[in-house]
Amino acid sequence: MSLEQYLPVILFILVGVAVGVIPQVIGYVLGPSRPDAAKNSPYECGFEAFEDARMKFDVRYYLVAILFILFDLEIAFLFPWAVALKELGPTAFWAVVVFLGILVVGFVYEWKKGALDWE
Repeated sequence: MSLEQYLPVILFILVGVAVGVIPQVIGYVLGPSRPDAAKNSPYECGFEAFEDARMKFDVRYYLVAILFILFDLEIAFLFPWAVALKELGPTAFWAVVVFLGILVVGFVYEWKKGALDWE
């Protein structure tokens, strides 16, 4: 193996680093620098927070987020299946019908339990 085979990989890495670093350097060099006490505060909004940062969140927020990720990832499994459906045959079709059936049962269960209700 010669080093010439690695040239495209090295170029790809260099271009990727350049695309990430050069705009930041240009912004740092050419951007205005007007520091202010509100801008340098630890809060993104520019003013002091009203409550303690360690306040409790409702668990439903996390539940809805986890359910979204769960159902989103399960749906993402359908794209490769749909592309290769002709080669896979009827067995794969019925396997995905069972998969979608389980997915729908889980969705209906979560819906009936009220996990998707936001008050």
